[in-house]
Amino acid sequence: MKTMILVGALLTAASNSIAESHETPLQGDIANGETLFARQCVACHVVVNDAGETLAGRSARTGPNLFGSTLRPIGTVEGYRYGSAILSLGEQGLHWDEEGFVGYIQDPTAWLRDATGDASARGKMSYKVREESDAYDIYAYLHSLDLEPES
Repeated sequence: MKTMILVGALLTAASNSIAESHETPLQGDIANGETLFARQCVACHVVVNDAGETLAGRSARTGPNLFGSTLRPIGTVEGYRYGSAILSLGEQGLHWDEEGFVGYIQDPTAWLRDATGDASARGKMSYKVREESDAYDIYAYLHSLDLEPES
């Protein structure tokens, strides 16, 4: 029963975060985020919209397609093989918000351990964005792509 109450509270908080992320100005700089994505993320990630248009990156397939990542539950890209820790968060209906995304890309394993409460959780992403401001910029850029109307 306590677990169900906790999961309910987390889902409510996640829903509130999603709503707030669309209303609250983001901390990052979109233009710098685009530059940083091209330098730091394209080796593993691509952003391809539902119409099949590549919005960012090339044909990288090490990591999941990041289109919609700021709008959908964590760990839910069709066909990508996520680790169990991140899947458990997605199964709870949690979404990436700005703070969570920034924390994750700065230290995926530490963030997952904290978010899941599992000291043995491991992230599959080995790259870490060093500067917090860069992580905010990358999130702002990805979020701007998620909000673009499809052509």
